[in-house]
Amino acid sequence: MAQENVVLAVYGELPDELRVALERHLTGCDECRLEWTAMQALEAQLALNPVLEPSPNLLAQSRMRLDEALDQIPPHGFLTRLRSNFSSWMHHVQGAPALTTLLLGVGFLAGNFTYRYQVAHQPRQDAGVIVMTNPTTGAVANVTGIVQTPDPEVVQVNYNRVVPETMQGSLDNKEIRELLLKGMAQGANTEVHERSVNLLSNECKVGHACTAETDGKGIRSALLVSLRYDKDAGVRLKALEGLQPYVGQDQHVRDAILEAVSSDKNAGVRKTAISLLTPVQSDSSVRQVLRTVSTQDENPYIRTASFQALQGSAEIQ
Repeated sequence: MAQENVVLAVYGELPDELRVALERHLTGCDECRLEWTAMQALEAQLALNPVLEPSPNLLAQSRMRLDEALDQIPPHGFLTRLRSNFSSWMHHVQGAPALTTLLLGVGFLAGNFTYRYQVAHQPRQDAGVIVMTNPTTGAVANVTGIVQTPDPEVVQVNYNRVVPETMQGSLDNKEIRELLLKGMAQGANTEVHERSVNLLSNECKVGHACTAETDGKGIRSALLVSLRYDKDAGVRLKALEGLQPYVGQDQHVRDAILEAVSSDKNAGVRKTAISLLTPVQSDSSVRQVLRTVSTQDENPYIRTASFQALQGSAEIQ
């Protein structure tokens, strides 16, 4: 009772007859003096953060709405008791505005402290832990989206991954040949590029469906591209081997071989190209190229090989 009177006395709500008795009690009670000192310190702190008093209209409206809500429930329940208690609380609140201000201030500070505590102690995702859906192996192909989560330190990244696959089958299989053609075009991987050219050249050399497609696709067309543009002389030589069976029947093959005889930077490639022209030495375009190379090529061995090829064509005629 004495501590309750301390609260009322601090905010000037204690009647005078009780205040005199409280002052006498404080002289002999250490616990109540501590309560009195603490309440005065709290009042001073609240004075630094003034809180607006609720208006009488707001209190009246709140009470009216609560009464209407409580009227909708059956009697003798928990809410009935709550309405009764609330009416009593409202009576005390209206009778002690200073106490109302104190309760609102304490509620504000408690709410603010609770919010800061929850924010500071809410579970956070460990920076070393990631969550993945459909985890697979393979290189990342591309990133398709980035989504910021409610946590500013956590993001969601959407991406596609290239999953490695393996296919095994005959060199005559269509899918295997298409993969080897892709390998021929893959200049960045030298090993894959060279092995693809070797395998497909051997297929052409033995006559296994080395077709020349009208749209420039097909194994024979790929070998023509390698002969003309590949930087590796070994790859160009391997392309020549694959094209050899078609020098007499395919004008495109014959023209590519004549270009190699005239302008390939590697003497070994030029020598091999000259040897492949034997079946078509009587062709006028072939004789013209051989005549030019036999007199103008910087390599004497190539000049001799071209001259001998011309002599052979003369004997054929």
